[in-house]
Amino acid sequence: MPSRRYVQGWGALSLAVGAVLVTTAAAQDPAPGRAAVAAAPGPALLTVGTCSVTGGLCRVPRTTVSLDAPAPVELPGVATGPVDLALRTPGRLTDVTVTDRRGRRIAGRAGGDGTRWTSDVPLPAGGAYTARLVLEEDRPGGVRRRILRLAVRTAKAPEGERLTVAFGPGEGAPGRTYGVGQPITAQLSHPVPAAEPGARRIVERALEVRSEPRAEGAWHWVDSDTLHYRPRVYWPSGATVRVRSGLDGARVTDRLHGGRSRPLTFTTGSRVEAVTDVAAHEMRVYRDGRLLRVIPVTTGKPGFRTRVGTKVVLGKEPMVRMRGDSIGIARGSREFYDLKVRWATRVTWSGEYLHAAPWSLDAQGSEDVSHGCTGMSTEAARWLFRTVREGDLVRVVHGYGEPMTPFGNGYGDWNLGWPDWLRGSALGVRPARPGSAGSPLRPAL
Repeated sequence: MPSRRYVQGWGALSLAVGAVLVTTAAAQDPAPGRAAVAAAPGPALLTVGTCSVTGGLCRVPRTTVSLDAPAPVELPGVATGPVDLALRTPGRLTDVTVTDRRGRRIAGRAGGDGTRWTSDVPLPAGGAYTARLVLEEDRPGGVRRRILRLAVRTAKAPEGERLTVAFGPGEGAPGRTYGVGQPITAQLSHPVPAAEPGARRIVERALEVRSEPRAEGAWHWVDSDTLHYRPRVYWPSGATVRVRSGLDGARVTDRLHGGRSRPLTFTTGSRVEAVTDVAAHEMRVYRDGRLLRVIPVTTGKPGFRTRVGTKVVLGKEPMVRMRGDSIGIARGSREFYDLKVRWATRVTWSGEYLHAAPWSLDAQGSEDVSHGCTGMSTEAARWLFRTVREGDLVRVVHGYGEPMTPFGNGYGDWNLGWPDWLRGSALGVRPARPGSAGSPLRPAL
């Protein structure tokens, strides 16, 4: 049985199959040195059935079809797993290609002896598929090759709750550009708890991410209804990233089936990285590895230390009002403040910014006097504001603050090493092909 169970861009679902086998050719393809056989081959039998979602033997009942008879075949009951084709008479399936009505290929695997082919996951509901099978049979004096076709139609998913996905960042407007550190988010309309690992695998395999140029990446379950996707290293500069859900029609659980979701497309710009060295009281800004500018800064003082680690630009505000009570400083206390701040670049939801701080010019470059933000001159803050975009990287090094958390206060995803990131995947392994959350739609035999 195959260890992978996915179809790129598709998910698991309930299946009722109606099949018609048609012999489309009886072309001879003799092996070298062997004569072709003119006599018609004897009957060849194929069984069609389904397997369990989690593996093991394929379920019964199975329907046996004569490859020489074009009579329609229907499988009784509701299929819960991948479709399995098994040859029951002597011969070999030397090639199996399964396509949907749009001509996209469905992934599957062949048995080692060439007598079985199994799709990686159940076919989506409400679809029509065609299997092209090449059968070779040993005959006296030569090898007979036959090309056969199997038409399959799957039933519509039953009415009930639909699992949809909202992708981020932004609204998914084509052409919008983000920094190379921008993670992809997937917000599910219904929770899929960790206690249902099979359902999580179905969901994760159906969420397709492709980038050009390619970038190895993986999904990570943040909680029961949120996933993040990031590359192993940052996105390539100038990449086009496309995200889509293949959950429509997929059977996720007995009560939950996939619905349609809007895809997401965005591009990445240059690799822009702002690195704040707390000990040196300076920020160095790079574009594609080239140093653009060194800026004197001040960061969080004792009791209000700036978080260390890698952050991602969340947004930019030309003017923002900052108040001490927003971070727990009581009104009337010596530390309370209420300021209108210019050229503010946001890096956490809790209110950490890189911004103009004209009141601390004397301290910039020499000491830490802020309440956690990174302050600089008005001119430098305006330049930085115009240089960075959402998704660009902000790193704080050689500091004394708490580490930036991976989730919940902005995008701290890059603070997890790759092995730890993969541990948050329901699939438990690295994707098989760089630039994709799963394998491409292609035949496996």
